[in-house]
Amino acid sequence: MSSTEQTLSIIKPDAVERNLDNEIKEMFKSKGFKIVKEKKIQIEKVEAETFYKVHETKPFYNDLCSYLSSGPIVVMVLEKENAVLANRELMGATNPKEATDGTIRKKYGISIDKNSVHGSDSVENAKIEINFFFKD
Repeated sequence: MSSTEQTLSIIKPDAVERNLDNEIKEMFKSKGFKIVKEKKIQIEKVEAETFYKVHETKPFYNDLCSYLSSGPIVVMVLEKENAVLANRELMGATNPKEATDGTIRKKYGISIDKNSVHGSDSVENAKIEINFFFKD
């Protein structure tokens, strides 16, 4: 039995810089996602470090945090049945070169770091990530 879920999506600095936010939002909408909340913000590196804390032992952690805080981002709450999995499928592989045709990262990603979008990797993390950006 599938149910409606929410997931967090971030349009990263490389995509915002290239004015791709509306095109990416349209890709989500065309796949049946409802954008429940959205805002364009710029975060400090310390906030990025908190957000990506799950990766802090990995070698790319510092670069990832520097990058996410390097320019404006668009954070969105997406809603749909099985939203987490559906979003990950639409985003495509982390490395744009390995991403499937028709995915956001294949179409817009520049590199493994500048891959245009972030999406929650589980329902549990989606709740944490949504709360991080949208503390109501």
